[in-house]
Amino acid sequence: MKTAIMIGAGNIGRGFIGALLEKSGWHVVFADVVESLISEINARKSYVVHVQDRECSQQTVTNISGISSANQELVDAIGGDCQLITTAVGLRILPIVAKPIAAGIRARKAAGSTQLLNVMACENAVRGTSQLRDAVYANLSEEEQAYAREYVGFADCAVDRIVPKAAFENPLDVVVEQYTEWDVEKGGWKGPLPEIDGLSFVDDLSAYIERKLFTLNSGHAICAYLGTLKGYQTIVESIADPAIGNIVYKAMQESGEGLIRKHGFDPAAHHAYIDRIFARFQNPYLEDETARVAREPLRKLAPTDRLIKPLVTAHSYGLNVDHLVYGAAAALLFDCPEDPQSVELQEKIRNESVEKALETYTGLKPSDELFGKILEVCRSLAK
Repeated sequence: MKTAIMIGAGNIGRGFIGALLEKSGWHVVFADVVESLISEINARKSYVVHVQDRECSQQTVTNISGISSANQELVDAIGGDCQLITTAVGLRILPIVAKPIAAGIRARKAAGSTQLLNVMACENAVRGTSQLRDAVYANLSEEEQAYAREYVGFADCAVDRIVPKAAFENPLDVVVEQYTEWDVEKGGWKGPLPEIDGLSFVDDLSAYIERKLFTLNSGHAICAYLGTLKGYQTIVESIADPAIGNIVYKAMQESGEGLIRKHGFDPAAHHAYIDRIFARFQNPYLEDETARVAREPLRKLAPTDRLIKPLVTAHSYGLNVDHLVYGAAAALLFDCPEDPQSVELQEKIRNESVEKALETYTGLKPSDELFGKILEVCRSLAK
């Protein structure tokens, strides 16, 4: 039987990646640090994915088991005969999970295994798998790296599915939207390409990564930050506000014009894609919390992430970016005591200045035209 280890048994792991793998005939071993979650998986042995959209359906996931990712269990599982490792843990956790992955690869080498293994970091990040690979290699000797280069594939991917929080009698059950996208770059894969429901292999992932980053991730974040400022609790509430909805939609169009020029997308097809994404934000069945989407503002303000990169790209082509500017401006005002990055951001602003925070976290310089635009909107929003 084909075995995949899904590191991260949260909503994305269960409702998206793990569910698609199980549907495609894989036995999915969920690995997580939350022992109670692993106990539930092993006790219940199944859960239901509830698709709540214009068309509703259910998928029962049964071919599963669970292990702890905090001890030798995960290393032993990787060191066995699994063929695939996927992650859904968040970008900042990848260096941590790299250690047991490296230990598992070391064990496979020591056992003389020639079984091919592929690894995919299914994260909201640009080339997250490449970042994970580098972290894994940092924990391997030169000889072990040579083994990994021969037998272990690291395939970058772009993933897209909204999986909000929900409560059910079975704590493993999850709610998802109908839409799903999982694009994987062929060049990083070792061995024959498998058929996995919902997964598409592509030659060059760059355009797919940026299409999602500039459209879904950017629009989602802008909506969350503006919604939070106006006291809304969910994305649906926020996008229904005409002022916010208008800014979000026009920002996605602005980033889209940048993408069309950079990647040569067909304009009509890309604007249709924008309309599909915008419609997803309005799905009344998905009570996605603004606080969840807005969390980790420092990561989202980084030069390569969803707020700054679309803005800089569109601006580089001389395009209008008046609505994209709202994303960075509103993110600077995100004040959530439960979010460590928000706490750091607000302390930076209080102790130094909003200008220093903007320069530190976005990579923009005070001499940049966009720097002044963001500050102007930030001060306007703060009022």
